[in-house]
Amino acid sequence: MSSREEILGRLRKNTHMTFDKPQLDIQGIQYNDPVAQFIHIATTAGGAKLMEIKPEDDINAKILEAYPDAKVISSNIPGVRADRNPDEVAEAQDLDGTDVGVIQGEIGVAENACIWIPQTMKEKAICFISENLVILLSRRDIVNNMHEAYKRIRFNDYGFGTFISGPSKTADIEQSLVYGAQAARGVTIFLTE
Repeated sequence: MSSREEILGRLRKNTHMTFDKPQLDIQGIQYNDPVAQFIHIATTAGGAKLMEIKPEDDINAKILEAYPDAKVISSNIPGVRADRNPDEVAEAQDLDGTDVGVIQGEIGVAENACIWIPQTMKEKAICFISENLVILLSRRDIVNNMHEAYKRIRFNDYGFGTFISGPSKTADIEQSLVYGAQAARGVTIFLTE
């Protein structure tokens, strides 16, 4: 018998009263206007920029408007003119040097401005190695809180996804705020209809 089994056996032997697991019905915070709350948190605490995109807008022109100095754009989203496609590179390192990565967000969360990014590309490094990110998100996909978001998450064949909430930042080093410490230096959310 292992020490783990021995410890658990002693606990079971000396447990005289048991209780049913309580039912938890957590509603989470609700907002009158989740989209407005998302925009507020994303552009203040989150540090992201936000552009409202209309159906008639040229997505490529909007990317260049947001990042006019970008030389290398990476994306696998149909209709986005990209220099590199994360589905076609030989390895993740081939995405190094990406000025702007353009990715699709699936769920936006109003309470903290996180955006669920499922892996929809062969090389997920685009989400982390790009100097800047453009995240496409439909306003119809914004929920109030993380409880609602977790209920909507579905994994695809890649089995990976991540929440991103603005540019990478840390203040661990000498209590000085540094952007781009672990991932993108800048994030622009393209909020679509």
